[in-house]
Amino acid sequence: MTSQGIYTLANDNVYDQLVALLNSIEVNVSSQIPICIIPYDDRLELVKQEIASRPNVTLFENTESIQRWEDFAREVWAVHPRAKEKNLQLTPWYQQHLQRKFVAFDGDFDKFVFYDGDSLAMKPLDDVFAKLDTYDFVFDDWEHKKPEAFASLNISQIVAVSSYQAEEIRSKLHCGSFFASKRGLFSPTEIAAFKKKLIADREINWINEKGWWDDVFLFNYLTLRAESSIFNYTLSPNSQERTGNCANADPFINIDNILYNQQGQKPIHRIHYMGYPYQDFTNLAKGKDVDIPHKDVFLHYRFLKEPENKPEKFQYPNLLQKTKKKIYQFGRKLKAKMYNQFRRFR
Repeated sequence: MTSQGIYTLANDNVYDQLVALLNSIEVNVSSQIPICIIPYDDRLELVKQEIASRPNVTLFENTESIQRWEDFAREVWAVHPRAKEKNLQLTPWYQQHLQRKFVAFDGDFDKFVFYDGDSLAMKPLDDVFAKLDTYDFVFDDWEHKKPEAFASLNISQIVAVSSYQAEEIRSKLHCGSFFASKRGLFSPTEIAAFKKKLIADREINWINEKGWWDDVFLFNYLTLRAESSIFNYTLSPNSQERTGNCANADPFINIDNILYNQQGQKPIHRIHYMGYPYQDFTNLAKGKDVDIPHKDVFLHYRFLKEPENKPEKFQYPNLLQKTKKKIYQFGRKLKAKMYNQFRRFR
């Protein structure tokens, strides 16, 4: 076993984002820290080529663990109230494999940090790993600020049928795009017990209906039910640790290709390109103009090891493409506006 390491989830579709993330970790976290890539699916030709060029990077190959978490998610979501919907394709997470990130609990790292693949690392992780001496989980997000209608868990319903208090639940709400934890949590025995509670005891109703097949919503149930101890940097008494992280909602400043929270120039753990499809990054890497915040920073890390291939000129969209882009941008800005309504930074 290895004492500390990093996990991410990837396949060939997100190759350009994977390379950028790996390079950002090498520069801003450590060039020596072990990194394990969890396969999102079997499309891994480019991923394996990249792994072969990096001595500290490996592929997660415990197929038993992957299948166990896949089965758990499928069986649980099958009894969710939304499972009866006819238009299943309207649920964006339906039958995706994001729950595979949970195989990290079965991996080789005693302590680990997970980054979503659509992220760039911006600072070292020493403090994050140190906090795992005290806590089961470390997060850095503002999910606890969401109105109950958009929260991962049905807070009022849980309070009505359990001994949990509303503030206790809310303070433990978290995202799954960046977290630290330990090997051995959520053992097969524990997961079997949670499955019984979710299915037989109908605690599936504790999970907000908006989150059907969403790994984060299931994750919140697991950490709450496991009575996990949690530290969230956005709830830290130290205001320097309370920052933003989302590319589509938070203002950052760029200093030598490292991003800082605009308010107070506070260091951030990562920038998360939440809401931007992988095709945007593929196109950007090919020299097509794409409207992504801090795209210069992404391109810096994507082509850090091959600067000769970094696009210098960009192909701009035609009128039809511009119209489609404006419609897409309007929807994205509307989502960001709604997101910002429940977030307050200090």
